[in-house]
Amino acid sequence: MKRFLLAIDIGNTIIGIGLMKDRKVIKTYRLETRLSNRLLSLKLKRIFRLIRKRYPVLKDVVICSVVPLKSPIVSQMIYHIWGRKPLVIGKNLYVPIRNRYHNPRQVGQDRLVGAYAAKVYYGVPAIVVDFGTAITFDMVSGKGEYLGGIIVPGIRLSAESLFHKTALLPKIKIKRPKSLIGKDTEGSILSGLFYGYGALSTGLIERIKRTVMPQKAKVIVTGGHLSLVRSYIHHRVVVDQNLVFKGIELTFRKGKR
Repeated sequence: MKRFLLAIDIGNTIIGIGLMKDRKVIKTYRLETRLSNRLLSLKLKRIFRLIRKRYPVLKDVVICSVVPLKSPIVSQMIYHIWGRKPLVIGKNLYVPIRNRYHNPRQVGQDRLVGAYAAKVYYGVPAIVVDFGTAITFDMVSGKGEYLGGIIVPGIRLSAESLFHKTALLPKIKIKRPKSLIGKDTEGSILSGLFYGYGALSTGLIERIKRTVMPQKAKVIVTGGHLSLVRSYIHHRVVVDQNLVFKGIELTFRKGKR
């Protein structure tokens, strides 16, 4: 009998929940990380009860988290619904990829599972670009080693910074700009964000390939803002919105052998 896995990615902006079977993501749920602990618990209980009802054979739950304050909330609700503690990547399971960071503990587990998934699913060398709260560029060598990466403030962080650190610029909703040249303040900010980050991503990918990675390196893109920013990147890429879920599942399967 095939086993199901519930993969949970606790990010700074979004908590992603992916139900997996046979290395495929068959259902996803998303919650805002900034929800109060009480509201988060209520929403998690509703989702987890629904999953348990529809998939009673599900036994394994794995968490990958970069938000330590929210991890206990999720873990407690998992225990409440399934009567067992989840496995946590970085604590109970370790991503099976050689980490070449000077201090390996400084790398977020989400970046490592993404790099590992890229290695297994798409081959090496590879560049993984994750459009999340921060935009990260992670490199996997031809030997399959995690080399390190680049971190840039993400689209939402930049927009919020403009709002909080200036006197007159408004808070805006993140959406595609109507044109390159903004005709009002909102349009100008959106143009700067999307065309600016598109140019930044294109330029960094090209620079990485010229100086660090071979030209044949595949570029895999993922993350919460991927669907919005993808068309502004002028480079051939592989799109995989579920890359982190796949990395969690691969890490779990490897650790269970």
